Amino acid sequence: MKVRPILAIIPALIPLCLSACNRMSAGEQESNPEHHKIVVTSPQARDVIITQQYVCQIHSRRHIEVRALQEGYLENITVKEGQAVKKDDVLFSVIPSLYKARLDAELAEAQFARVEFNNTKMLYEAKNRVVSDQEVALYQAKLAKAEAKAKLAEAEFNFTEVKAPFDGIIDRLNQQQGSLVKKEDVLTTLSDNSLMWVYFNVPEARYLEYMASQGDKKQSTRIELPDSRIELVLADGSTFKQDAGNTVTIEGKFNNETGNIPFRADFPNPDGLLRHGQTGTIRIHRRVKNAIVIPQRATFEVLDKRYVFVIDKDNVLHKRPITIEHELEDIFVIKSGLNVNDKIVLEGVRDAHNGDKLTEFEFRKPEEVLANQKHHAE
Repeated sequence: MKVRPILAIIPALIPLCLSACNRMSAGEQESNPEHHKIVVTSPQARDVIITQQYVCQIHSRRHIEVRALQEGYLENITVKEGQAVKKDDVLFSVIPSLYKARLDAELAEAQFARVEFNNTKMLYEAKNRVVSDQEVALYQAKLAKAEAKAKLAEAEFNFTEVKAPFDGIIDRLNQQQGSLVKKEDVLTTLSDNSLMWVYFNVPEARYLEYMASQGDKKQSTRIELPDSRIELVLADGSTFKQDAGNTVTIEGKFNNETGNIPFRADFPNPDGLLRHGQTGTIRIHRRVKNAIVIPQRATFEVLDKRYVFVIDKDNVLHKRPITIEHELEDIFVIKSGLNVNDKIVLEGVRDAHNGDKLTEFEFRKPEEVLANQKHHAE
């Protein structure tokens, strides 16, 4: 066994390994001479476009259930599923024989009452006045009652034809020809897709932000979002080519469970691409003027707060908390904590410490720094 000679060699090898490690570390530092280099910049005030996204539901401006106003057998269906119809087009016909017979009977009663009234009136207008004026008035009332019943029967007969109340598109047919339909049965649905109402839920904080820009128009349910543009992104990722402008409608109350309030944007739909029940995404592009922006990589996070290192006039580093108003792809819009006159550490944040005094650093103009951003916060 040669265990002891090997153990005796190990203490002698330790210094050699440490020396090799030191040489490797020194070589890495020589090959990366800018590892501890501090780069400094300043915040910039400029206009930025803030994009806010909301999941939305698309509804027709008018979407109704079509029902028969009279009970009976469905005699005729004059439309097909998905067909475009015009106002007053006949969609369905319920067998009208019973209502036609009732109408004929009421018309006959009205004609009989008219004959009685005319005869009584002639007798009253004769020289000897065979009847009194009260009797004429009685037959006149009887005629009016008969005519009213005839008009009611005519209306019921007309209800056997189900007509379109507006231009629209027919949905699925729920009843087939020959079916016995009742008043509560839904025959189909009709959608007016000329203008689509797109609903999306806005958080309370964002709602207050929108309303802060309204001035004296806060009581209105329809408001304009200044310097904004609203667009609709469809399920395949394409952008709907019609624009809703910058006007939205706000519903009356918040949802207490979610903390959201429904907004509605109106999109013209001249080509009929949008249909009732579709989903998509609303994007509100809003221009914020003279916003204070910094690169994301100039910040660092401790627990749930964001900080930057600010350099004072004596080149001493100070850790300063900041409040972020909006987060873009690679920059932060600052709500509070910085101004354009501050100098902040851009690169080398991990090597900086609160209270350190910088003896050497490189300053880069904010325009140059913000021109091409690819790195996020450390």
